[in-house]
Amino acid sequence: MLLKNIAYLDENLDVIFNRDIRIKDNYIKEIGKNLEIEGEEEVIIGENLLVTPGLCDAHTHIGQQLLKGKVLDAEGIIWKNIMLPFESSITDEIMSLNTKLALIEMIKAGTTSFVDAGSYHMDSACREIFKSGMRGAVTYSSMVDSSLPESICDTADEVIEKNNALYKNWNGKGLIQVYYSIRSLMSANEELILKVSQEAKKRDAMLEAHMNEYDKEVENVIEKTGLPPYEYLEKLGVLNSDFIGAHSLILSEGEKEIIKKHDIKIVQCPFSNSGKALANTPQLIKNGIKIGLGSDGVAHGGLSLWDEMKTLRCMMNVTWGIQENNRSIMPAKTLLKMAMENGKYFLRKNIGTIKEGYLADLIFIDLNQPHLWYSGNYTNTIFECVNKGDIIHSMVDGKWVMRDRKITTIDEDSVHEELKKWLSL
Repeated sequence: MLLKNIAYLDENLDVIFNRDIRIKDNYIKEIGKNLEIEGEEEVIIGENLLVTPGLCDAHTHIGQQLLKGKVLDAEGIIWKNIMLPFESSITDEIMSLNTKLALIEMIKAGTTSFVDAGSYHMDSACREIFKSGMRGAVTYSSMVDSSLPESICDTADEVIEKNNALYKNWNGKGLIQVYYSIRSLMSANEELILKVSQEAKKRDAMLEAHMNEYDKEVENVIEKTGLPPYEYLEKLGVLNSDFIGAHSLILSEGEKEIIKKHDIKIVQCPFSNSGKALANTPQLIKNGIKIGLGSDGVAHGGLSLWDEMKTLRCMMNVTWGIQENNRSIMPAKTLLKMAMENGKYFLRKNIGTIKEGYLADLIFIDLNQPHLWYSGNYTNTIFECVNKGDIIHSMVDGKWVMRDRKITTIDEDSVHEELKKWLSL
């Protein structure tokens, strides 16, 4: 495939106009001017198009799509009153529908890769991810807590057995990777933590966990162990550069040093996080900590990382920016890097940059929109003005998953009909 005379976001996050980009198999082979057409290459004329790396949702919940609208402004303990009853009632069919709805929404919004936090009936989820052509990492929800609903009340050995089976069946199938997880330190005992960590290391898989998200969560861990969450996990020997700490909002100075020392990856989910706690994201970035951007699933505000980028900038400006008298404390390039380039740390693949040798996970923005007709700085305009509806084409691993706003790998009409049948039950 040859993209002719197209604008693109380069490795420095600057917009370069009138270039040709050659894609061979699943990677970017060549970038230049006036490249000759080779053989039977498909040629895409780039007029009015801007190609950027696809977005990476580094923390989402694809199994919660049917919880849309049920969490915002809800009273009580959301996790206990809403999330767990829903997840314990999931069937293969519901998980399949959840997943297809999530994939459609992500593709339409320009997301090309994601890390799921884990749920149940994950074989059903993987079947849909495989067919969609999306790049995703999945895991089994790992909890050991006698107070859980019976259908999801596992022992540590049962958790390991189910996650290992998921790994055997799906890791490396299509663009799927299988990770291991600790859903929450409040719902895991030491046996589970150690066993899950051992299995992840044995398979060179990443280990993910919800970390330091709520005050009560941190207090609970300190009460049980005498240590803050990251210090406790370090004592157990489970931390390394393949650990993903979702949220990581309430951190002691010692925990920040632990994250930096072990090269732990953390994920900010701005809309969801705004009702829980506020991390000093600029300081974490300054300290060299690798941060990704996540949606936290549709139950927490939708799957648009364009919205999440804007939300995070506003949150940081109104707090640390004002405090430090720094209006550009979270510049556009930093936020775009979190949503695009940093995906390589969470999927461990050469993604997130338009550069020769990188995988062709790309999205195409329609510049023929009034809000994108002109810009004095197109990098800033991408951040400020682009919305999920501006993504016209999407490509994952060199293959189209959306053309002219129509998804090529999922029958949207069929999924819509399936949803309407579910709603009528």
